[in-house]
Amino acid sequence: MQSFAFTLRTAIALAVFLVLPVTSLLADEKAEPPVPVRTVAPDIPPSFAHAGTSGLVTVSFTVDEKGNVQDAAIVKSSHPELEEPALKAIRKWRFKPARKDGNPVAMHVAIPIKFQIE
Repeated sequence: MQSFAFTLRTAIALAVFLVLPVTSLLADEKAEPPVPVRTVAPDIPPSFAHAGTSGLVTVSFTVDEKGNVQDAAIVKSSHPELEEPALKAIRKWRFKPARKDGNPVAMHVAIPIKFQIE
């Protein structure tokens, strides 16, 4: 059986590649999306962990020219108690910044974070 952290990291990694702004890439073939180089799994609130349920929080933010997360905000959440842990974790992530014409640029992204207790 896979651990919760492994499952969560896998879900986060897949979500990053599925949610990055594809429309901006189509408009400008020379743009490259940001790539996560360090991810941090969110802490699970004890009350949520004991309930054995799952949840989804979508976080929107900007990856700046240095690869840091800026202006993180909740877009959608299935459980309010998961919002703060998701924000705290995302703020610790680091990215290889997006590039346009070979230069680092800021780019807005949204990532769903799935909380699932097995």
